Amino acid sequence: MSAAEALRDGWLRRLLSLSTGRFGVAVVLLIALTALVALFWTPFSPTTTDISARWTGPSWPHLLGTDGSGRDILSLLMAGARTTVFVAVGAGVIATVIGIALAALGALTVRWVRESVAVLVDILIAFPVLIIATMIAAVWGRSLWVVIWAVGIGFGVNIARVTRPELRRVLHTDFVLAGRAVGLTPFQNLVRHLLPNVAPVFIVQLSWAMAVAVLAEAGLSYLGFGASLTDPSWGLLLSDLQRYIGVYPLSVVWPGLAITLTVLGFNLLGDGLREATDPTLSRRRASARTHVPGVVA
Repeated sequence: MSAAEALRDGWLRRLLSLSTGRFGVAVVLLIALTALVALFWTPFSPTTTDISARWTGPSWPHLLGTDGSGRDILSLLMAGARTTVFVAVGAGVIATVIGIALAALGALTVRWVRESVAVLVDILIAFPVLIIATMIAAVWGRSLWVVIWAVGIGFGVNIARVTRPELRRVLHTDFVLAGRAVGLTPFQNLVRHLLPNVAPVFIVQLSWAMAVAVLAEAGLSYLGFGASLTDPSWGLLLSDLQRYIGVYPLSVVWPGLAITLTVLGFNLLGDGLREATDPTLSRRRASARTHVPGVVA
């Protein structure tokens, strides 16, 4: 069974049969639904302050309490989910474009181009996402686009490094050679045969890229390189609340828990996708579960 056939042959059913897959899908859907609802409704306005209600504990109507300005923490978290989804999707799109382009150039072109791309990937992969974000922020200033481009470039290179050898492997299979024989161009072969067969590897890397994007947005916003002060962000909220952790420790729990669960959800979704789309791994796991060693009397 090829990787493309594995994707079509009940991969969603296998994903949902895994506890990690179910947890990852549930978390990602919850965050996406929260972001969608927050576009139209939040319990309170995230920008409205109420000094008389500052530092209220979890109670009605402020279910998660308020911050030092009297803003509702639940509303801030819901608004921050919009930023999280925007950064994750934006970084994923940029990482996809960069990763596929570099992988295709490194696998399907003439030798000197392949070697040049391999050297470029080795150079770029030496720069962590935080360094790339700092360099971009030094030129363009702090914004969400700094995070999106930094994660997109950084993880796009990772996707290219992982996908390139898979493309080279599939390039020598019979169906690709048959496509060449009937006159398919390299681009047509890439779209029809190569990309569908490396999709499992690519999708897993993409889910991990989104997890890195969520964590990078929170971390960079916390450090002052990410979201602007007017953008709702879990990292900014955590930065504001941590100064009062000794007096109001519960308020810091909510943004930290949101970041942790979201990153964990994306990571476990990637692990579940890796197992669900890899037929050999699925068979090994199934064989291990059904094998019962004999009891020694």
